[in-house]
Amino acid sequence: MAATGSHARALTLLAVSNVLGGVGVASGVAVGALLAEQVGSTEVAGLAQAASVLGAAVAAIPLAAMATRWGRRWSLTVGYLIATLGAVLILAAAVADSLLVLLLGLGTFGVAQATNLQSRYAAADGATLTNRARSMSVVMWATTIGSVAGPNLSALGADLGPGAGVPGLAGPYLFSVVAFAAAATLLGLLLRPVPRPGRAEPPQQLTEQAPESAGPVPEAAAGSRSGRAATDSTDPGAGAQGSVDPAVTSRAVGALAALRWAIRHPVARFAVVLIAVAHATMAMVMVMTPLHMQHHGMGLELVGIVISLHVLGMYAFSPVFGWLADRLGTVRVAVAGIGLLALATVLGVLAAGTGGGSQLTAVALVVLGLGWSASLIAASALIAGVSSDEVRVPLQGATDAGMNYAGAAVAALAGPILAAGGFAAVNLAAAALLIPAALLAPSALRAGTPGEPDELVSSAVDR
Repeated sequence: MAATGSHARALTLLAVSNVLGGVGVASGVAVGALLAEQVGSTEVAGLAQAASVLGAAVAAIPLAAMATRWGRRWSLTVGYLIATLGAVLILAAAVADSLLVLLLGLGTFGVAQATNLQSRYAAADGATLTNRARSMSVVMWATTIGSVAGPNLSALGADLGPGAGVPGLAGPYLFSVVAFAAAATLLGLLLRPVPRPGRAEPPQQLTEQAPESAGPVPEAAAGSRSGRAATDSTDPGAGAQGSVDPAVTSRAVGALAALRWAIRHPVARFAVVLIAVAHATMAMVMVMTPLHMQHHGMGLELVGIVISLHVLGMYAFSPVFGWLADRLGTVRVAVAGIGLLALATVLGVLAAGTGGGSQLTAVALVVLGLGWSASLIAASALIAGVSSDEVRVPLQGATDAGMNYAGAAVAALAGPILAAGGFAAVNLAAAALLIPAALLAPSALRAGTPGEPDELVSSAVDR
């Protein structure tokens, strides 16, 4: 366990950066749709979240590719710098009352979410099989601080905005500029890579058959297979002591090739689909909740409280789900996440039927956050368990792109659905999104072995 100290330091830095990133993202989440409605109309309000999620989707694969070339340090730093530019564009759009510039800024702003998400994989890079999910969950848990504080800065930002020369609803994005810039500075100056622990005989729980001439690629051999030596201190991803960032590889396959491999593997296929539909379900309900509440006469401060409770559900219990995934099996926790998301949509329908009651809406949003957390941590731990660097990092980028494309699509549809059928229709549509993952769950449960460390041993794949 020689890398334990360096892994702990990396986790600390990633956690602090996620606090800052959480403040930056969440400061704008509670007011993004409201700002778009002010500049445009209710029908285009959902485009605010859609643009942000689309920006995260577009950035996911390039950020992963940057990680394979230069390491996690630079991919995460560049991601936060781009998001800083996006927040500045949003402020400019609010001053100019330009919907086009606003959507462009929101798209660039969304790169922060892609960066936050990829930091969970950076946390997993130096983790062992038995604490991978917990390592990822610790970084996600740190987001709780920033993400809960962020929406509650809405009222303060609205007060500060006019003094800074921007409309009140754009004021919270001032906090985003500062937070993203600070996160980029922290990671760029201090983050160093942590070697991925190797094992001579990786568990054969989940094995993908290779072509006849190729065998499985154990993690211990991934470095040589990737065309890099474990002590190559000349690599731009290398740390101060010559260790190479485990994300760096000169032979990474393309995103489509990584997805083709995942499609052939029942557990990987389930993980990829679940991440997409869980995020889409959460995004569709969450983005319309502020509008639903305001349409029923609830003020901005109450909206901020409900969104904060939702974000608390998303992140605060992450270590619990990480511990359960490592102990009971990731597939079982992922299936539980589907159940929680389904329950949240039922509660959302009931909340709509009570005239938009704030208490039931808050409960529904908390359960929605818990379902997202369980699904994302468990499924991400499965993706992080791919043994070969050639496949693992490109698949991570492709999966994050897929989840954000799905989120962008449903966020764009959420506004018209709300206008046509109300908050109940939004929740019913969100529930339908869970069907593909539910159908794939039985085959994943049969392939997985709950209670043992999860490892997806990847074999040679075509580029």
